[in-house]
Amino acid sequence: MARVDVRSTITIQRPRAEVAAFATNPDNATRWYRNIKSVEWETTGPVRPGSRIAFVAHFLGRRLAYTYEVRELEPARRFVMSTTQGPFPMETTYTWEDTADGGTRMVLRNHGEPSGFSSLSAPLMSAAMRRANHKDLLALKSLLEAEDAQDG
Repeated sequence: MARVDVRSTITIQRPRAEVAAFATNPDNATRWYRNIKSVEWETTGPVRPGSRIAFVAHFLGRRLAYTYEVRELEPARRFVMSTTQGPFPMETTYTWEDTADGGTRMVLRNHGEPSGFSSLSAPLMSAAMRRANHKDLLALKSLLEAEDAQDG
């Protein structure tokens, strides 16, 4: 089975700690991930290694229900969660770095093996995921930078 490994990057004009805190809070996922339709905690918050969060998403015309488990959390630096459930066992990693002008460079990486999408090739899956990630990161940027304008 071919692996999918998609890495998307964006610069957001907000402090790193603020971007990371917003992005790692599952309760915010439906605000910036276009394909995520619902989020439900299976463990109590806040987010920490071992936290389990159930998601329902729509991707490539399919409904996907899966539970992510948080694997790593280095506040404002690195966040890793993974799922072994459903048609697309996957690991998602967020990393954040300061930019020279006080903003944040965020990298979103998804990788795994799309076993349940047998009719689709890995290159098609990668392209669709890259487009979705790009749109999601733009939504996150717009949301957080708009909040900055409201704060100022």
